[in-house]
Amino acid sequence: MNPSSQDTGSGGIPEDRKLYVVDSINDLNKLNLCPAGSQHLFPLEEKIPDIGTNSGNGNHSLFLVGLIIVLIVSLALVSFVIFLIVQTGNKMEDVSRRLAAEGRDIDDLKKINSIIVKRLNQLDSEQN
Repeated sequence: MNPSSQDTGSGGIPEDRKLYVVDSINDLNKLNLCPAGSQHLFPLEEKIPDIGTNSGNGNHSLFLVGLIIVLIVSLALVSFVIFLIVQTGNKMEDVSRRLAAEGRDIDDLKKINSIIVKRLNQLDSEQN
C-alpha cells in the first residue's frame, strides 16, 4: 500500500483525525435526523407493521375501484363526444342540403326576375 496514494485527497490530515471527523459528522447526522424525545413519539408496534396483516390490500383495492371509476367516466365522456360529432355531421348535411335547395330557389328567382324585367321593358317599349 502506498501511503501517498491514500492521502492525496486528505490534505495531510492524520488517520486518527479523519476518524474523529467522520464520527463527529455521524453524531451530527443522528442529532439532526432523530432529535431528543422524538424516538418515543410512536410505540415500536406502530412503526413496524405486522407481517400477517393485509393493510396494503385495502389501499390496493381502493386504488383499483378508483381506477375503474375513472375509466368508466372517461368512456362515458368519449361516447358523448362521439355522439356529438355524429350529430354535428348530421346537422351539417341538413344545412348543406338546405343551402343547395335555397341556391336553386335563388337561381329560379333570378330567372323569374329577368323574365319580368324583359316583359316590363317590352311593355314600356310598346307604350312609347
